[in-house]
Amino acid sequence: MSGMRQREHHWDRIRTTEEWDVVIIGGGASGLGIAVHAASSGLKTALFERDDFAKGTSSKSTKLIHGGVRYLQQGNIKLVKESLRERGLLMQNAPHLVQNMKFVLPTFKPWRTWYYALGLKVYDRLAGRLGLGRSESLSKEETVALLPGIKTDEIAGGASYHDGQFDDAYLALSLAKTAVHHGAALLNYCEVTSFISVNKRIQGVEVHSPLDAEKRNVRARFVINATGPFSDSMMALDNPKHKPVIKPSQGTHVVVDSSFFPGNTAMLIPKTDDGRILFAVPWHGKIILGTTDTPVDAASAEPVPFDSEIDFILTHLQRYLRHAPQRTDVLSAFSGIRPLVKLTNKKTAELARDHVIRVSRSGLISILGGKWTTYRKMAADVMRKIQSLSSEKIALSDTRMLRLVDCNTPPLSPSIENMNDAELKERIRLEVEQSACLTVEDFLARRTRQLLL
Repeated sequence: MSGMRQREHHWDRIRTTEEWDVVIIGGGASGLGIAVHAASSGLKTALFERDDFAKGTSSKSTKLIHGGVRYLQQGNIKLVKESLRERGLLMQNAPHLVQNMKFVLPTFKPWRTWYYALGLKVYDRLAGRLGLGRSESLSKEETVALLPGIKTDEIAGGASYHDGQFDDAYLALSLAKTAVHHGAALLNYCEVTSFISVNKRIQGVEVHSPLDAEKRNVRARFVINATGPFSDSMMALDNPKHKPVIKPSQGTHVVVDSSFFPGNTAMLIPKTDDGRILFAVPWHGKIILGTTDTPVDAASAEPVPFDSEIDFILTHLQRYLRHAPQRTDVLSAFSGIRPLVKLTNKKTAELARDHVIRVSRSGLISILGGKWTTYRKMAADVMRKIQSLSSEKIALSDTRMLRLVDCNTPPLSPSIENMNDAELKERIRLEVEQSACLTVEDFLARRTRQLLL
């Protein structure tokens, strides 16, 4: 397995490099994607993450690489088509982490079966040659056979389609290793505390790592703000008069035992009481249920699921499952903050997941919004922006065909439950040496997924 090298190696490069081409703030999906693209283009690239890689929203998703059936309902054809293309590319470039999964959408009225089946044919068409399988209209018997845990009395039929499933934290670490493989320097637990400005133009950052007891000025030609739901804070650090553009929304999931929803097929509930959709997805031998859309006043580094969100998810599942989970059956619950871009006064559930790039007067480049599925496209758009701003010619790599460095290596087990002491010690050693694992939480939450399972 290709690793991330020792932490001191990255610090040595930070100390000895006079100027970087690109410095990235934020080690989530968008920041790591930009690091891969910049480094593979031959640019001197450094990335700093305040906490652990993918500690925030990027490890707290529904674990889907998808076009977005909901966005199709909203009429956002551009986003759906873009997402489906990126889904197909990621299946090719990270086959070790992204799998084809069948989803079934159960219906209670015959006309809704045909309505959803027709919409999913449009979904197929938009995917083109990168499609994962044809959607189908299902009879009641076929629907029940694919969803053995579902209530049968009111089911009229259903529709099936295909989308991608992945492990978000593992993909983030794979991107980090790929960026390092191409020459990037990456440091987690290293915070950007201020900008270095000359004549009102940003020319670098000051970083501080309490873990290493080190502060350092890092000069760069371009500085990228890829901090997701915390983008406004970084933009305000650049310009105290900055007006917030992120409308944070909390998405909560619960994890339950697979006995409540047996089988290998996922279920999509097409419409909840608040107009969203809800998923029940098999994942690492358990079932993920979610998600919610709860507006919050400010982004939190440690978002906590609200009781009302957990009740909302369980209540909706009780309408569909014969043996529905209760509160006492919840194995874990987790929340992430969506960095929705506030360009209108719409409710958070109605805001699109498109991304936006903004360049401040001082030169700070901020990538706002977006979602996991389109991380590569977001990075490509940022790199094209850098290319247009650069006084020197930059030849960008084509990341559409860039396979991740460990794509031929099966991922290690997400669970440590059945390991003996020797196996556990060896796994910890590997993660510390190869994956920048620095804390117990890093190991239990993101190098394995034991905290969720």
